[in-house]
Amino acid sequence: MNRRALLFATLALLLCWEAAALLLNKDVLPPPTVVAVTFFRELPGELGKHFAASFYRVAVSVMVSVALAAPAGLVLGQSKRLNRLFSPFVYLLYPVPKVVLLPVLLLLLGIGDLPKIAIIVLILFFQILVLVRDQAAAIRPELIQSVRSLGAGRRALFTYVYLPASLPAILTALRQSVGTAVAVLYVAELFATRLGLGYYIYINGSTYFDYPAMYAGVVAMSILGLGMYFTVDWLERRLCRWQYVI
Repeated sequence: MNRRALLFATLALLLCWEAAALLLNKDVLPPPTVVAVTFFRELPGELGKHFAASFYRVAVSVMVSVALAAPAGLVLGQSKRLNRLFSPFVYLLYPVPKVVLLPVLLLLLGIGDLPKIAIIVLILFFQILVLVRDQAAAIRPELIQSVRSLGAGRRALFTYVYLPASLPAILTALRQSVGTAVAVLYVAELFATRLGLGYYIYINGSTYFDYPAMYAGVVAMSILGLGMYFTVDWLERRLCRWQYVI
């Protein structure tokens, strides 16, 4: 993505925000300058503490999801028998809105970080699994046959064919999952916790009515999501360089 275009889009959004704040002229929508002052004032203290808690939860959730779903997707993609066996379960479970299971996980796992990480992993697992499985299954048969003709076994095929061919799908799934993970994190942090950006946004907006602090929390959560999104972009450029060769 062109940096100049990103800067222009950011400035355009800030100008729209400023104009909306001036037109509305209410405390519920403070201008971005006021939010920026609050953000930098709170970041070394309370906001930074909540940001660190949210970053830990979402980072662990994404890493665990990839570690579990990517190998499972590769295995299902290269084994028609296993895919036929497990596809009905994936078909039934994938569309279920798993966020509704959060109260159940809180009862089973307690009120710490574990249920919040578990609900994100549960949601991201199926997103990543389906994309990676479909990509692995779409590899051209002649490519597999040519590698097998050189004496490659199942492990070599997995390492040198399925994994490299599916790596773009893994990163695409990861990119899509980042936004989902941050959104689910906000919902998860509304329950049984006093630490995290979701809690920070909610408590400042609905209890303290400190709207600049509330928007500072929204900005912090946006930075969290954007930072992870750009990290995935960087990884894709490093690990999938052949896609950028002209």
